[in-house]
Amino acid sequence: MFTRLIASLLSPAPAPLPAPDARLALAALLVRLARADGEYTAPERDRIDRVLRARYALSQPEVAELRAAAEDLEREAPDTVRFTRALKDAVPHEERMSLMEALWSVALADDARDPREDALIRVAADLLGISDRDRAIARHNVEKRHR
Repeated sequence: MFTRLIASLLSPAPAPLPAPDARLALAALLVRLARADGEYTAPERDRIDRVLRARYALSQPEVAELRAAAEDLEREAPDTVRFTRALKDAVPHEERMSLMEALWSVALADDARDPREDALIRVAADLLGISDRDRAIARHNVEKRHR
């Protein structure tokens, strides 16, 4: 799956991702976001695990396996642009706001907003077709839940 996903992301005209690949692509995007500030902390890893467990109804061993694969993929993946566009093709528009909330949840897991994480979220939102207003609403929703 890993090799197929990398090949798909490197393709000049990638085909829509099947569900398992889209799941891995989201997990890798969450890892990329968590690493954006140069630190990949335990609270961020825990938040990624919770997001993946809730979104995909996975067991803890399945989540650990998915995150490990995502960490490998994130190191090897092409730029965030292709990565996020592949997710856009795989996730219907009405579900993309939940992707934005997942990103904010990971970015805010360490109780600190970092400009590099903000920039990555802004790029991902643009590529996912999420407006600045909806991006702010997603952040507000996450902040409200985590107070």
